[in-house]
Amino acid sequence: MDRETIAMSQTERTRMMVLEAVKRREITLSEAARRMGLSRRQAFRLKARYLAGGAGGIVHRSRGRPGNRDQPLLRQEAVALYREAYGDFGPTLAAEKMLERDGLAVHPETLRRWLLASGDWLGRQRRRVHRRRRKRRERFGELLQIDGSDHAWFEERGPTACLMVMVDDATARMKLFMAPEETTHAALVVVRKWVEPFGVPEAIYADRKTLYWSPTALDRPQLRDRREVHSEWGRVAVGNLGIELIPAYSPQAKGRVERRNGLLQDRLVKELRLRGIDTIEGANAMLDAFAEEMFERFGVEPADPRDAHRVFAPADREACELAFSIDKPRTVARDNTVVLGRRCWQIAAQPGAPRPGAKVVLWRAMDGQVRCRWQGRDLKIRRFDPKAERFRRRCGLEPADPPPPTSPAAGPALGDPSPRPPGIDRIRAKAGAENKKDGTARDDRPTPASASGAALGSRPRVALSSDRSKA
Repeated sequence: MDRETIAMSQTERTRMMVLEAVKRREITLSEAARRMGLSRRQAFRLKARYLAGGAGGIVHRSRGRPGNRDQPLLRQEAVALYREAYGDFGPTLAAEKMLERDGLAVHPETLRRWLLASGDWLGRQRRRVHRRRRKRRERFGELLQIDGSDHAWFEERGPTACLMVMVDDATARMKLFMAPEETTHAALVVVRKWVEPFGVPEAIYADRKTLYWSPTALDRPQLRDRREVHSEWGRVAVGNLGIELIPAYSPQAKGRVERRNGLLQDRLVKELRLRGIDTIEGANAMLDAFAEEMFERFGVEPADPRDAHRVFAPADREACELAFSIDKPRTVARDNTVVLGRRCWQIAAQPGAPRPGAKVVLWRAMDGQVRCRWQGRDLKIRRFDPKAERFRRRCGLEPADPPPPTSPAAGPALGDPSPRPPGIDRIRAKAGAENKKDGTARDDRPTPASASGAALGSRPRVALSSDRSKA
């Protein structure tokens, strides 16, 4: 075989260009050796071969020839033996049995290459997942599918937004809500828009995103009936409303909502353009009417006319807000405060108030309001800003909400009979001993009249009792 007719590699083409420059005396041989990554002696030999044979002199002389360790007789014998006795064996197992039973020593990788070349072994084929078309559910409300579609809904006129789509599997009825991103709040809004007019559905099909699923709920299906193993959205759907959640393991599994996303990305974009809407608020104002128009055009009659929804009838507006609120268990701190995120709330003095160390539940409603519940009842709380309170104390101003007296003269403390956290009695006794030691009460010391001076650099003290503890 003529080596000039063999396809050259990229390295050989680069060497040919460098040697051509040497031939035209544009660069020296030393510079050519540096560019090719060879020694000067090897570059001199390669130049001689190029001048004598042209491009074919650069191609490796073993190109296209059989290897020195090629064994054609052993290859023919191994392939014939494989076809005769081991046709359904893999290369590794076939090589082991050839050595064990026939005394033919062939490396498994060598046998694999021989069988691939002869066509007797096609490699390990990935089993194709067989999919079948799933029939629609028969009853309205038996299964809903939820998904968020990120798209340029306003084209160049507005920002990119996410459209939350919830569609019924039996009738193709849907509810829509647009938000800047696919968040827990947006998913709760579209669920509430469905539950309030129609009722509570039996099941919801959702992606395996962390918004809808927690790792524990996905890995341990036997625990999915417990609200504490779910995400924030899942605790509302499963714990508050009693909806069954089903994870989707492929886009094809929730094809109803995926195809509906494609329909909306075509029709809703044009509808927003014709109406001149370029804001999320304007889009949400027309989405309910648009969804009803789509149902009248593309709706399907259910196979079973019976409704599968459960009645959603809260006792009052407060119970309705509580059903769609996100719960967060928290521990009461020593200063009777609880923290949610980066915000702090002060529990007011009230009959039956929990003591420090008790477990309470903070409920964050969809409108942003936060309520604190303990032992089945609401507690009076207010927003507390520690920085603002410290600034008021340094300026000599009265606190926004003075703390309740906790001295023995104030009478017995109200609240649960739970044990007091360890250390409070000891700290109070230690603070009283220090007051007796120096003979001056901490409260009698003068308070700076302004925020200037050394008070700005001092570390604020936390009052654990009526007597201030040591800094």
